[in-house]
Amino acid sequence: MPTMTANDALGAALLAEMRRDPRVMIFGEGVATKRRDLLAEFGAARVRNTPLAEGIVAGTAAGAAATGLRPVVDLLFAPFLCYAMDEIVNSAGKLRYLSNGQFSFPMVVMTMTGGGWGVGSQHNHDIEAWFAHAPGLKVVMPSTPADTNGLLQAAIRDDNPVLFFNDIALGYVPGEVAEDAGPIPLGVAAVRREGTDVTLVSYAKTMGACLAAAETLAAEGVSCEVIDLRTIKPLDEAAILRSVRKTGRLVVVHEASRICGVGAEIAALVAEEGFAALRAPIVRLTGPDAPAPASFPLEQAYAPQAHDVVAAVGRLLGVERLRDAS
Repeated sequence: MPTMTANDALGAALLAEMRRDPRVMIFGEGVATKRRDLLAEFGAARVRNTPLAEGIVAGTAAGAAATGLRPVVDLLFAPFLCYAMDEIVNSAGKLRYLSNGQFSFPMVVMTMTGGGWGVGSQHNHDIEAWFAHAPGLKVVMPSTPADTNGLLQAAIRDDNPVLFFNDIALGYVPGEVAEDAGPIPLGVAAVRREGTDVTLVSYAKTMGACLAAAETLAAEGVSCEVIDLRTIKPLDEAAILRSVRKTGRLVVVHEASRICGVGAEIAALVAEEGFAALRAPIVRLTGPDAPAPASFPLEQAYAPQAHDVVAAVGRLLGVERLRDAS
């Protein structure tokens, strides 16, 4: 099976979808400059650079989607979505409902998120929960190149606006992607590792921390089940509950801050629907409620690491040698 990075998998998905459907187009800040292969094959009518004007880019995409096109826009860093909130949340997310279904908004908003490049707090802010909270929007956050490829194909084919967050630290991490890989359905989590003692739920960069922690814990006789959400909204509630009912313990791990984050939603879900199965309190392991630092070492300390997950599981199980891991 071929190996490629997540960034290459993104390009491969765009190429496949633009060849498949002439209504797919991409525009954004530096798109035509970065993706010369797409520009050469599809021309400037379907691959366009735009000014640094996120609101205008997102608004244009919403208008194009309403007229029958399937635009993909690249708004670079996630915090820049603040400039396009009205167009994404108030227009694309709501107008299908407000028009009684007369218009669809099949558009994808791509952006980079998370730490790993030391770009500072104005370029690094995990805001996926903001958009999961907004009605009418779907939110995707993959952890592997294969999922980046398959989920982007599915996002482009979806008739709703989809926020596609690419973890910047995973962009150049290689992984296997099948040559004939098709779309991966939105809203379906992946079980990355089977286990019986503790459920670890995560997505994007912290998925790697969970898998590394599971390896360490396995050597200590602790069996972890690792769930990769892949899609924040729709959330695969059944996969989470099925796992927690098997293990009786839950640790949710993400880089975004804890307050009103994805972990809070998952904890509430399990408290409401799976409380009888719990054998210990739910644990949330997250980034702090603070702007992200620009310093690379501080940025690494900002996000939960594998030893933090090991320590959290140790506290859940009351195992002293694991509790001291952090």
